[in-house]
Amino acid sequence: MSVTPTTPETVVVLSGGLSHERDVSLRSGRRVALALRSRGIEVVESDVDSSLVPLLASLPGAVVFPVLHGEAGEDGALREVLSLLGVPFVGSIGSACRIAFDKAIATTVVAEAGIATPTQVALPHEIFRELGAQTLMASLADQIGFPMMVKPSRGGSALGASKVNGPDELPSAMVGAYAYGSVAVIEEFVAGTEVTVTVADRGDGPAALPAVEIRPESGVYDYTSRYTAGATRFLCPAEIEESVAQACAELALTVHDVLGLRDLSRTDLIITPDGRPTFLEVNVAPGMTETSAVPLAVEAGGWSLGRMCADLVRVAARRGGRVPAGPVA
Repeated sequence: MSVTPTTPETVVVLSGGLSHERDVSLRSGRRVALALRSRGIEVVESDVDSSLVPLLASLPGAVVFPVLHGEAGEDGALREVLSLLGVPFVGSIGSACRIAFDKAIATTVVAEAGIATPTQVALPHEIFRELGAQTLMASLADQIGFPMMVKPSRGGSALGASKVNGPDELPSAMVGAYAYGSVAVIEEFVAGTEVTVTVADRGDGPAALPAVEIRPESGVYDYTSRYTAGATRFLCPAEIEESVAQACAELALTVHDVLGLRDLSRTDLIITPDGRPTFLEVNVAPGMTETSAVPLAVEAGGWSLGRMCADLVRVAARRGGRVPAGPVA
């Protein structure tokens, strides 16, 4: 049973922004707004532009529900501004978002907590260019091996990410990753069953929702597979053994904890053939579209999206807009 503190008069749903994921964010924002309105909550939908601060000033007591994907919404900067303004919001604080958003940093922190992660190398574009692309690509092949995954260190929706099956594919994969960020992450490809686990805290502490199994028709869960209706089959609950499902839930809860996240997160992982969950990445502003995993998990957990979003807003309202005392350790 979730805690039910006072409902705010208005919720400002933020979506859009200027990242490559703007369109997805707008779709997520519309769905969250609709879900909140279904619970009788007044919603104002807003983009992130020069009108935002005056809007918030005109709505004292409002709670912000950020549904911004990509760098502008998930790197923590906007949440730092909301904290500075004393505006309560749903989701993790800025310092935690900065760690979670950078795949190279988040993977290191998660690995130090004893969670299985892929072997990974992070290469800034300047280093890759100045030290010689050919030499470094040969070293990557030796250390990581094929197949491998190449993706931007900071970004989402699988933009700029690609599976590399051999050395001939590596140059274009590196170019594709650098098109979306200055640092590329190269990691071993972990074969197995891909699942994602949502963690939500509706007032009684973080709880893991049923794992969603992801089966893309193309074999790779890329941008097209994520946001094209019918391109991916989602199974919720995932067709995995109960003990493995429990291990996935515990992994997601641990990630949520060690990264200092709050309210809502989604952890993506691979279950290897021997049944071991392996961390891939975490999302502090997961998609809420009609093809996103979180709404599926919410329904499988016996909730409704409207109920969950309303509870998250009430928790944020009760917490208020106070600025945390110090950075996340």
